Amino acid sequence: MRSAVLGVVIGVTALIVLSTLGVNIGPLLAGFGVVGLAISFGSQALVRDIMSGIFFMADDAFRVGEYVDTGRLKGTVEKITVRSVQLRHQSGLVHTIPFGQLQAITNASRDWATVKFNIRLERGIDLDQARRIIKRVGQEMLNDTELSPEIILPLKLQGVADITDGAIVCRLKITARPARASWVQREALKRVYAALEGNGIAFASGAVTVKSPEPDGAVPSAAAGAAAAAPSRRTLAGITG
Repeated sequence: MRSAVLGVVIGVTALIVLSTLGVNIGPLLAGFGVVGLAISFGSQALVRDIMSGIFFMADDAFRVGEYVDTGRLKGTVEKITVRSVQLRHQSGLVHTIPFGQLQAITNASRDWATVKFNIRLERGIDLDQARRIIKRVGQEMLNDTELSPEIILPLKLQGVADITDGAIVCRLKITARPARASWVQREALKRVYAALEGNGIAFASGAVTVKSPEPDGAVPSAAAGAAAAAPSRRTLAGITG
């Protein structure tokens, strides 16, 4: 805005000086009108970007330091200019996006974030015991001086999400402040693992157990197989002789 105002002031001052010196500024004004018309046609995208940015700012859609997802690109808002916003990706890349290209904004840094994750436990465990243990872990996290400021709703077991051939899939959730929600989730997983293992509740493994029932009276031993094969060898020898 400062540069635009300065340019207008310099242009008007130059025209006044030329007019005072007796120079006919009519053709200059006509030329400036044609140039201004060309600039107005060529700056439609610029005007759209600026107007879109004004509406985004009026809606308070995002602020510097917040993590947003634009649908195509995501990252932390690092800089907001007149016509664009810069996002810093976790890998270090910086995306510059004109406001006119933004359709919808998903802001992941406002108020609170609910994190849900699954754990796989062995089949046959006591689910009520597991629920009590996880509830106790959630209470311990609330009593932790470092974790408690980040937690809004404590950790709890929502229930069984799925039952597979070798595991019971349980879903847990915790509500935390969005800035450090992933750190709270990692701490919850670490504490849940230690608490369940310490109370004899095992996590499901990837091993597959195959059971083949034997018929009654059958003795599948190597000796029995050799004894059954011996008469056949004698019979064959007699036939050959």
